Amino acid sequence: MTAPLLTAGSLARAPETPDPAADADLSVARTVLTTEAAGLRALASALDHGFARAVALLDQASGRVVVSGMGKSGHVARKIAATLASTGTPALFVHPGEASHGDLGMVVPGDAVLALSNSGETAELADLIAHTRRFALPLVAITGRATSTLARSADVALVLPAAREACPLGLAPTTSTTMQLALGDALAVALLTRRGFSPSDFQNFHPGGRLGARLRRVGELMHRDAEVPLAAPDTPMDRALLLITDKRVGCLGVVGPDGRLIGIVTDGDLRRAMGPDLLQRRVGEIMTTTPRTIGPDALAAEALHQMNAGGRPVNVLFVVDAERHPIGVLHVQDLLRAGVA
Repeated sequence: MTAPLLTAGSLARAPETPDPAADADLSVARTVLTTEAAGLRALASALDHGFARAVALLDQASGRVVVSGMGKSGHVARKIAATLASTGTPALFVHPGEASHGDLGMVVPGDAVLALSNSGETAELADLIAHTRRFALPLVAITGRATSTLARSADVALVLPAAREACPLGLAPTTSTTMQLALGDALAVALLTRRGFSPSDFQNFHPGGRLGARLRRVGELMHRDAEVPLAAPDTPMDRALLLITDKRVGCLGVVGPDGRLIGIVTDGDLRRAMGPDLLQRRVGEIMTTTPRTIGPDALAAEALHQMNAGGRPVNVLFVVDAERHPIGVLHVQDLLRAGVA
């Protein structure tokens, strides 16, 4: 007899049996996390105006922020460079070993350098440090030793507080690299804030995936022109039903003599008005007079929030200009197709 297939969900629901090895693993994991969290708390407390000076130096660079580090610090440096670049600070990673063999040509006047080394004595960084001093390029260091060669050479040294590595041997970079990574995030976010980086700027650097979809504009997704179902308040309901069916967005916008949106007829309105005289009634008699609307420049994520606001979700928003003239209509299905919802 074939054994039943176990999924992650079924395993999660299965009764737990005592497992000393699993308990030991959990204990190790919790110790690692609490140790690294303690390091982050110490780092937050240790920050001073040197951090602000570092942000100012990086912000003043007319070129790029060149981020470099060796080994585990190098892996962190790559991530910091990527975070900076995606949040409005032009940045790139330069491998310190490759820098000594020609890649120093990537580091040019106008650039600033952010160098990572926990010991501050990483030999591979020597040529890059010398390059910054030779050409008077701003140098910001992230290091664990204030008296190290890197710290003493830098214009600003951000010194990590003494904190125990999460590795039980005290050797593998764990807490120290977590602090490096978090400090890089702090620099990126401070620069983002200082520069007034906006959601639309963010969308320009993240056009793909779900995040990019949520940052698209309503005007890019809405139905427009002949696809927008509109009628006057004195339109007979038999004609209104034909319009709703023809336009296929499940509602009808009601406009006054001046062309402004004054109401909406939805499936709910039709159900509430259902009766033998429905087809003889007028649109204005059954419409909802407080339709939800949104502007064409709003983000798709804002449209999704509007649809779900107030504890009474709706499927459609009319898109209006500053004078409340309807210029489009957005259905929740449009957001689903775009990957927003």
